[in-house]
Amino acid sequence: MANTKSAKKAARQAVRRTEINKARRTRVRSEVRRVEEALASGDAAAAAAALKSAEPLLARTSQKGVMPKKTASRKISRLTARVKSLAKG
Repeated sequence: MANTKSAKKAARQAVRRTEINKARRTRVRSEVRRVEEALASGDAAAAAAALKSAEPLLARTSQKGVMPKKTASRKISRLTARVKSLAKG
C-alpha cells in the first residue's frame, strides 16, 4: 500500500486512468467489430461508413497511449484495404 501522500494520489489516478482506458479500448473494439460485421455482410457502403467512424477513434486511442501507434496504424491500414477491395469487387 502507498505510504506517502504523492504515492496515494498516484494510486488514485491510476485507478481512474485504468477505467478510462478500459472504456476507450472497449469502444475501439466495438467500432472495429462493426467494420468487420459490415465486411462479412458484404455491404460496402456500411463498411465504409463504419470505417469512417472507427478510424479517428483508433488514432485517438493510440494518441492517448492506450495502444501503440503502430498497432492502430496497422489496424486502420488493414481495414481500409479490406473495405477498398470489397468496394472494387
